[in-house]
Amino acid sequence: MSRGGGAAHGSSSNSIVRKKFVIGGYTAGNPFDALIVGCYDGASLKFVAKVRSGFVPRVRREVFQRLAGLETKKCPFTNLPENRRTQWALTANEMKECQWLRPQLVAQVEFTEWTPDGHLRHSSFVGMREDKEATDIVREY
Repeated sequence: MSRGGGAAHGSSSNSIVRKKFVIGGYTAGNPFDALIVGCYDGASLKFVAKVRSGFVPRVRREVFQRLAGLETKKCPFTNLPENRRTQWALTANEMKECQWLRPQLVAQVEFTEWTPDGHLRHSSFVGMREDKEATDIVREY
């Protein structure tokens, strides 16, 4: 039996992609609502997603503890704010609610695909990656 229709209704199922992304901030919540992640394009860190899914309360608290001490006033993403308002975008108004971080931590994130404007569709947190340097994280196709 397929979940949500899928092949049983003649449509192809979405595949899940797992990639590494740099954590550059978060939105407020209990203790945070979403991680703000990106990847490097040369020396520029580019925003790609707000990751809200994949957190149980214990994991959310553990991740928040890891973010402590990395706070900064400056947004590390060179492509923010975004002008177009889409469900994946981060606008100047939304950025006022963000806590920015020095981009030193790496998260594993799963998603279904890249959107045409370079965001992650259906992103979900998988875990932290200790084995990768943030500066090594580039967009993988």
